[in-house]
Amino acid sequence: MNREPLIFEVSDKGKRAFRLPKLDVPFRKDLLENCPLRREVEGFPQVSEVEIVRHFTRLSQLNYAVDIGFYPLGSCTMKYNPKVNERAAALPGFAGVHPLAPAEYAQGCLEVIKRTEELLCEIAGMDAFTLQPAAGAHGELVGMMLIRARLTDRGDPRKVVLIPDSAHGTNPSSAHLCGYQVREIKSDGRGRVDVAGLERALTPDVAALMLTNPNTLGVFETEIKKIAALVHDRGAFLYMDGANMNALCGICRPGDMDVDVIHLNLHKTFSTPHGGGGPGAGPVGVKKELAPYLPVPVVVRKEGRLVAEEDRPESIGRVRTFNGNFLVVVKALAYILSLGAEGLREMSEVAVLNANYIRKSLEGIYHLQYPAPTLHECVFSDKLQKPHGVSNLDIAKRLIDYGVHPPTMSFPLIVPGALMIEPTETEPRRELDVFIEAMKAIAREAKESPELLKSAPHAAPVRRLNETAAARNPVLRWTEDMKEPSRT
Repeated sequence: MNREPLIFEVSDKGKRAFRLPKLDVPFRKDLLENCPLRREVEGFPQVSEVEIVRHFTRLSQLNYAVDIGFYPLGSCTMKYNPKVNERAAALPGFAGVHPLAPAEYAQGCLEVIKRTEELLCEIAGMDAFTLQPAAGAHGELVGMMLIRARLTDRGDPRKVVLIPDSAHGTNPSSAHLCGYQVREIKSDGRGRVDVAGLERALTPDVAALMLTNPNTLGVFETEIKKIAALVHDRGAFLYMDGANMNALCGICRPGDMDVDVIHLNLHKTFSTPHGGGGPGAGPVGVKKELAPYLPVPVVVRKEGRLVAEEDRPESIGRVRTFNGNFLVVVKALAYILSLGAEGLREMSEVAVLNANYIRKSLEGIYHLQYPAPTLHECVFSDKLQKPHGVSNLDIAKRLIDYGVHPPTMSFPLIVPGALMIEPTETEPRRELDVFIEAMKAIAREAKESPELLKSAPHAAPVRRLNETAAARNPVLRWTEDMKEPSRT
């Protein structure tokens, strides 16, 4: 594959992408003397318009995207999302409304917020929701803030939050930011919470259990009701990380499992493309006991109209400017309404079906540390390839040569050499078979020609990089001596 040159390499002194007509007014250089202008850019590329257009068009064609192929990233739910939802969010009445517009001029936007909250309450089985949190980890933080506020009002803020080793990696940080100490709860041999160990850990200083369900192994916590009863019996709260809600919609509701607080990821389960730096939305749902503490403003119906209430004495206050990432909410509402109750259930059923199709197809070819039935994702490891000197990184790099995006690597940490795969509900069987056959071929190569994997990828625009060196010594500025990028 031919390497696309750097824009600096196609630069020639004197080239311009445009030419302005001569001024028909007097030239006044002094008008900008006090402005913080950048006077010159040393080494700035000088290229024509056609060179600019072709360069960046060719670069865009090198990018992998969900519109091109399958993203099997586990726990990230990188699924295709309908373009009609993007169109809905682009409507002028949504995209163009000023965030400081009075409520009487933004009734349609407030209706979107209110209806989304009501639908999420129904889907998750909770009593109230806030849409302010800007992402999943932000939702975790808000959930812990709500728990801390309630416990403080009870005169017992407590000190510790329990987190299973199969939880999402941001959970400990969210608890720590709220001033809590974190204690880990081990998984049992089935990949579920060790209930006996949990019971021993539920000391009087425990504020909450942060439980991911289904967990990062894709395993459902079948003893969730028993876990909830133990937590509540000790005066603590049960927080559920609902980032994997795309496995449960229309099948079961966290509120019915006695969960007190949950965050959802609209940008994963309900239609906003995940990845690429955002935006996201991590709404938080609560039971009645915690509802008074929700962030302000709270959209409520009063005398036939919607208002955004600020006067909530027990509220934890604002956690995001205005009403959060509003256009993400628009996309989520469009998605929920277009699928309806039956469609949401089918979404989850197909996500589970696809994950188990991959699991059964690769079982025995790749090591499966926790063979329990999984839901929306499955976690293999490189244990069977290690004797040949092949790691999960080598497998991931070789997948690029097969035109497939690699899965999540080395997470969860309880599976050494993990390969975490989530096909989502949007992938047809044809795409899954392409991925499965690629994984089988790589397993054969690991035995017969492991050196092929150790130097992969071979067909990508950029070959195997020294990722450790790149992380320690990032190159942030182009210089004249960088005509040819390093390819270690």
